[in-house]
Amino acid sequence: ARRNPFARLDNRPSAAAEPPDGPPRGQQEAQGPFLDSNQENDLLWEEKFPERATVTELLQTPQGSVSESDIPSSKSTELPADWSIKTRLLFTSSQPFTWADHLKAQEEAHGVIQHCRATKVTLPQSIQDPKLSTELRCAFQQSLIYWLQPAFPWLPLFPRIGADRKMSGKISPWSNDETLQHILMSDWSVSFTSLYNLLKTKLCPYFYVCTYQFTILFRAAGLAGNDVITALISPTTRGIREAMKNEGIEFSLPLIKENGHGKKKASGTSLGQGEEQVISDEDEDESFSWLEEMGVQDKIKKPDILSIKLRKEKHEVQMDHRPESVVLVKGMNTLTLLNFLINSKSLIASSGPQAGLPPTLLSPVAFRGATMQMLKARSVNVKTQAVSGYKDQFSLEITGPVMPHSLHSVTMLLRSSQKGSFSAGLYTHEPTAVFNTCLPVNKVLDKETVHEELANCGLHPKTLDQLSQTPILGKSSLRHVEMSDYVYNWRS
Repeated sequence: ARRNPFARLDNRPSAAAEPPDGPPRGQQEAQGPFLDSNQENDLLWEEKFPERATVTELLQTPQGSVSESDIPSSKSTELPADWSIKTRLLFTSSQPFTWADHLKAQEEAHGVIQHCRATKVTLPQSIQDPKLSTELRCAFQQSLIYWLQPAFPWLPLFPRIGADRKMSGKISPWSNDETLQHILMSDWSVSFTSLYNLLKTKLCPYFYVCTYQFTILFRAAGLAGNDVITALISPTTRGIREAMKNEGIEFSLPLIKENGHGKKKASGTSLGQGEEQVISDEDEDESFSWLEEMGVQDKIKKPDILSIKLRKEKHEVQMDHRPESVVLVKGMNTLTLLNFLINSKSLIASSGPQAGLPPTLLSPVAFRGATMQMLKARSVNVKTQAVSGYKDQFSLEITGPVMPHSLHSVTMLLRSSQKGSFSAGLYTHEPTAVFNTCLPVNKVLDKETVHEELANCGLHPKTLDQLSQTPILGKSSLRHVEMSDYVYNWRS
């Protein structure tokens, strides 16, 4: 029987859900993230933060969020680009965040208009009284806006990987209605095509396609050091890669290298079946050449072609669902990928709570059929223990699908509002951390040319400058950020 190329990937849910009503975060007990009962591979994308870590715990163990073998602490006036999607940001500061609460109707309206018009907001280095700064509060509203398709208020549409338990029991009238499923998918295809066209014309900087088993990041030419459109898919399986290859999509596995060779593993349509066989045969001949030198080659039975093929397939399957399985598609092949995804019936779950539900599209700019959404923000004041007793500690929590531009925009605002002093715990949706992989580039792009070509993509010039740089975080992502005297100290 032929294997389903989109075999279901089970993962543990991320911490994107809005906190329940109750006592402030600083007074809550920490709770571990739950596991889905049918998860077969639930530790592959283990969250670095506990889902319900408290403000007090974050303050007492500021380095607790750092993984043991990641990039060491670095200091800079700017943060490196982080292409992962965050599910939660927890900022703490000795300065209050009350300015972020209870926006006036006029401030909210101005924030929405500023977002739609991509208004550039420049704040002074330090704001004396942030609560009275209308400009700051409007800019904060502007930084929380994102665009989503499809949109159903009663359903959590991000993250989609490992979301079955959160969606279980929710109303989904399309699950057993093929006509409704066709309508939803038709609308989704129009929205997806609209986003790609915006990306191609550099009116959209990037967007995400979130399915129930993998996530795709599409980036415009000029971002992350690449001179063409790129698409990163993570995680993947051998079945997905075979299906893409059969559709004529050329791709590469940037994190996989051939043993004994200094070049990337050939994949996609870059090698034909005959050429792959030649490479395999040559490798086998080289591995048995020493037997000929000893004169015992006839006494040793070489593995047959079937054994070699099985061993190769086992190696490919072993990296399935892991960060190393990330796939890179470049240039015009991204258009072929778009058509492949639109026409693939296996893109949507056929059973379970997500059955019949199209993938989630996330974008920093408006597109056809999209719904404007807001990240949820709330400030909390807690008492923390100090040498002389207790002191006030202020925190700001932001939850939802926090995309790269939002993270950069919020940190720019806090730089002014908190007088250059704050710290943050960043919760990453783990399947997207690998999007920070440094990809091979053909040439170094001119900074001024990139800014000129992407001037209308909807990003703040400083955000565009950050996201146009070559990623340096590898398979990791920002976990802990601290600003002191306007200088960042960050760990991944």
